[in-house]
Amino acid sequence: MKSRVRRFMDLSSIYLPVILMGLLALGTWWLVRNAPKPQSVRETVVPGHEVDYYMNDFSVRSFDGTGVLTSEIQGKKMRHFMDTDTLEIDTATMRAIRLDGSVTVATANRALSNADGSEVQLFGNAKVVRTSNKPGAPQMEFRGEFLHAFVNEERVSSNKPVEIIRGQDRFTADSMVFNNITQVAELKGRVKGVLQPAR
Repeated sequence: MKSRVRRFMDLSSIYLPVILMGLLALGTWWLVRNAPKPQSVRETVVPGHEVDYYMNDFSVRSFDGTGVLTSEIQGKKMRHFMDTDTLEIDTATMRAIRLDGSVTVATANRALSNADGSEVQLFGNAKVVRTSNKPGAPQMEFRGEFLHAFVNEERVSSNKPVEIIRGQDRFTADSMVFNNITQVAELKGRVKGVLQPAR
């Protein structure tokens, strides 16, 4: 009896590690087979050029710290594009009032503005009118199918034909850059001008 037990113990000690390794391999295979599949890596979705909000028949006014009106934007419809942080406005009218009292009004069939309104592109029947508060200073008016206004720099440019009206004087050109700070207008292409004599 003792010899049988001893033989069983000897055989167990020899084959037990093999049996345990087999059970471990079988358990590992079962775990791999029944484990949940890894989720496929999702590609980062880049937002397209889509409208994230819009307004119809709107008017937006901005005031300074003392409550004085500094600017106003009106339009038939406004769309905001998230990817470029730009505003597109149909039938746009924009008015800016500077500290010196001068008023600039811009109108167009369509306007495209950056987020802070410092750069505005006007398309279709574009017009920018600047009225100075200084006595005797003539009104400036720019007309064309495209005008590009840089509000903070007080600059208006266009790569398309334009008409400039300063008081009674009129100029036309194929393109132009006007800097209100330096009071210099650079006209290019077929330039024509009519100057009225001073009274």
